[in-house]
Amino acid sequence: MEKQVTIFCKNTKTYHTYPIGTSLIEVFENLQIELKYQVVAARVNYKVEDLNFLIYKPKDIEFIDSSTSSGMRVYVRTLCMVLSKAISELYPQATLCIEHPISKGYYCKLENLGEPLTAPIISKIKTRVDLIISQGKPIVSEEKQTKVVKELFENQSNEKDKIALFETLGNPYCRFFRIDNYIDYYNGVLLPSTDYLGLYDLTAYYDGLLLGVPNRENPFELEKTVLLPKMFDIFKEHVGWSKIMNMNSVGEFNIACRNNQSFNLIKISEALHEKKVGKIADMISQRAQKVRFVLVSGPSSSGKTTFSKRLAIQLNVNGLKPAVLSLDNYFVSREETPLDENGDWDFEHINALDLPLFNQHLKQLLNGEEVEIPTFNFEDGKRYLRGEKLQLNEDSVFIMEGIHALNPDLIKDIPLETTFKIYVSALTTISIDKHNWIPTADTRLLRRIIRDYRFRNYSARQTIARWASVRRGEEKWIFPYQENADVMFNSALLFELAVLKKHAEPILAEVPKFCDEYTETHRLIKFLNYFVPIQDREIPPTSLLREFVGGSSFRY
Repeated sequence: MEKQVTIFCKNTKTYHTYPIGTSLIEVFENLQIELKYQVVAARVNYKVEDLNFLIYKPKDIEFIDSSTSSGMRVYVRTLCMVLSKAISELYPQATLCIEHPISKGYYCKLENLGEPLTAPIISKIKTRVDLIISQGKPIVSEEKQTKVVKELFENQSNEKDKIALFETLGNPYCRFFRIDNYIDYYNGVLLPSTDYLGLYDLTAYYDGLLLGVPNRENPFELEKTVLLPKMFDIFKEHVGWSKIMNMNSVGEFNIACRNNQSFNLIKISEALHEKKVGKIADMISQRAQKVRFVLVSGPSSSGKTTFSKRLAIQLNVNGLKPAVLSLDNYFVSREETPLDENGDWDFEHINALDLPLFNQHLKQLLNGEEVEIPTFNFEDGKRYLRGEKLQLNEDSVFIMEGIHALNPDLIKDIPLETTFKIYVSALTTISIDKHNWIPTADTRLLRRIIRDYRFRNYSARQTIARWASVRRGEEKWIFPYQENADVMFNSALLFELAVLKKHAEPILAEVPKFCDEYTETHRLIKFLNYFVPIQDREIPPTSLLREFVGGSSFRY
């Protein structure tokens, strides 16, 4: 008698029995499950698996589409592999580098193309991608001994970054993907065949390509490209920093750490940060005749608080007298706070701040008047006056840090020439390899998990549960205004993920394995496995990273 296995389908909330070795796609088709958009993968005991996954033991299964964050990752990874295959067929000497997300898409460069990247070449690549998609080629997941996988990639040109990664992972076996004879490596699952792909775009973007992807809220529509020239310049600056340190991929970084170079990497990374902060202070000082308010904005866990403190020191060095004016102190009383679509208080809404009072105080300060600054009590949700007074002198400058600092509505009554705007975010560190980038949001999420656990008594599960809401707030209130900045600061540090690893792993290990938050937890744990851990004893007490891991000489 054929052995059977029982599964629980969370989509239908029913139990079903199948022969051992049944694939997820067979289960999906048998149950005739209807999702809002095309199925792309499934959560199996809260871990994301591809649709070819075979069931041998009882499992909880939930099929997902590309409207979920996990599902969209599957879709984009598969699109990247098809693009890479298309380029390898048309231009075998060229190397595709998928560098980072930007402008609602993914910026790609073609190295060693041998000719300028023109519109006809981009059109030719797109035609080949369309062909591969239409052919419905199977995407096969294979697992072999790591030494065998290394040999396979050695026979495929321009794969040094992957080989370095395999050498440092320390795994006896390694999984990779195959379409026909083309192989590639990705840090997660892919679609079962190329015809699962549909919507995408490929356009010229500065000196490279922009891979356009579907909108997660409505995968029937492409994301609308938004040009971000200042953001792009910061990414180019990062590339220059990587060249200084001769470090572009995780494999190279791991090898350097094993060769006892980590302390030198820390010193260089911190020096680059300090030099950039100093340059920004010089820019402000050059406008000191007019600039009175320095506005610092950035998404959650970008390090804007420590950045502001370090900037204040550099402004002191330049002969100015900086003071910090906290936007949090201008929160309206709790009962006046706007409500979100669920009827909950929306503390990230700009009208959660008392804008008329804030602008009144700024105007008084500009007129040379003394102002008594309120203090907001988060416990009872009320503002109090406690005798804290500020006044502008000729050499004074106020640093104001908050998520709305770049929103024009914040300071609509203040002359623009009196302000200097700074956007801070952990934009990038290095890539896993040329086809696997590190999402900037992952660095910030890991920072926040550690900080919330150490200093705010929140578990990793609680922080992960809130993260989607935090990200929605960023999309609404922060990212649309980032190009308003006079200057941007990349707060990411080359070495930080290797340091965050030893802090984050024990915290993540506390998340129960059977809860919705475990999907993201499992992904982060796998991601951290790429890094060789390093100690943080060489990190200076003024480092931006100290805001999250502790040991800072600043007071928060």
